[in-house]
Amino acid sequence: MQATTTPGRSRRAERIMTVINRDPRTAPHRTRTDALLAAAIAALATALGLLGGDGPRPDALGWTLLLAAHVPLVWRRSRPMPVLLAVVACIVPYHALDNDHAAPVAGTMVALYTIAGTGTARRTLLTGVCVLGVTLIVNALTNPDGVLEVLRISGWVIAVLFCGMSARYYRQYVAAIVERAERAERTRDEEARRRVAEERLRIARDLHDLLAHTITLVGVQTSVAAHVLAADPDRLDRTAVAKALDDIAETCRSARGELRTTLEVLRENGAPDARGPLPGLHGLSDLAEAARLAGASVDLSVGAGEVPPAVGAAAYRIVQEALTNAVRHGGRADLAVGVRVYEEQGALRVTVTDDGAGVGAEAPGFGLVGMRERARSVGGTLEAGPRNDEGEGFEVRAVLPTEAGR
Repeated sequence: MQATTTPGRSRRAERIMTVINRDPRTAPHRTRTDALLAAAIAALATALGLLGGDGPRPDALGWTLLLAAHVPLVWRRSRPMPVLLAVVACIVPYHALDNDHAAPVAGTMVALYTIAGTGTARRTLLTGVCVLGVTLIVNALTNPDGVLEVLRISGWVIAVLFCGMSARYYRQYVAAIVERAERAERTRDEEARRRVAEERLRIARDLHDLLAHTITLVGVQTSVAAHVLAADPDRLDRTAVAKALDDIAETCRSARGELRTTLEVLRENGAPDARGPLPGLHGLSDLAEAARLAGASVDLSVGAGEVPPAVGAAAYRIVQEALTNAVRHGGRADLAVGVRVYEEQGALRVTVTDDGAGVGAEAPGFGLVGMRERARSVGGTLEAGPRNDEGEGFEVRAVLPTEAGR
């Protein structure tokens, strides 16, 4: 039974807090609610007037003024100041005629509370001063010796105004907390979406670099094996064929291992970092050797020490894509490629040149775009284009800052 009643109590308490914290000017059915409230207060005022506990029972004009003072309360939240003026306009002559003074108190206090609960502190202060001034004047005309009565009325007016201001400040405080929580939630969602987008882009770049490089090498090595098989079937060089097939198998094994590492981030959602170690400058020699197996003459020069992992990974991928493009688009059997990596002026500089047929700087595909994104991911720049005006050869130059990543 306890398990079934607790959720109901929780929802009821939540609804109560929602009503308390809601801005009275935006509450649903506020006019209907205020009409019922005005009717209830008018009934209470009628009962007090009939009892006559604080002055004589009202006459016909007094009853008219008393009941008319409660009619404007129906629109107290939408027009609080006109409602207060209308109530005061009825209550002042009511008191001046020395009718029962307790009967209209509840309606007057509701109007004052609405002013304090919906307006600014300045408006509330001015309203309190004006109401107290009118009260003192009316009391001086009707009961000159009632000093205690003046103090009692003034205390009630100040207390009601203070309660209204406190309720308004509390609602504003709660609204500010809710707004900060919603803003923080939006910020977390935006950050999560940004991280997902960055991770997807990283995976796309890794897969492109890996697959393009691997497929290019496998294609070249397969062509070598096919050439050996078709060149002279009667004098088949089994050693050359076996070497070409071993190179293909080794390339596939390397690609499979790197592909597995890249896809771990998709399989292990709860892992803090499932990407494995990033490739770096230590892997450049393997890239050069793979390009040599594809038939290119690669001159590798690495003159850099320890660099940040992100910078080393960017340099590795740039060299990998540049070598892939050189082998794919070189267009000559004796292709020569120069790879130079060195540190200078707080940056890692990468240069890859070849003497092949060349390819336009804006060639179709994602290779050059991926290299530029790699460079930008670590705050660097990349330029790529033909080595000379005749369009011969191709050169890739990247500058990757290292100081910011340390």
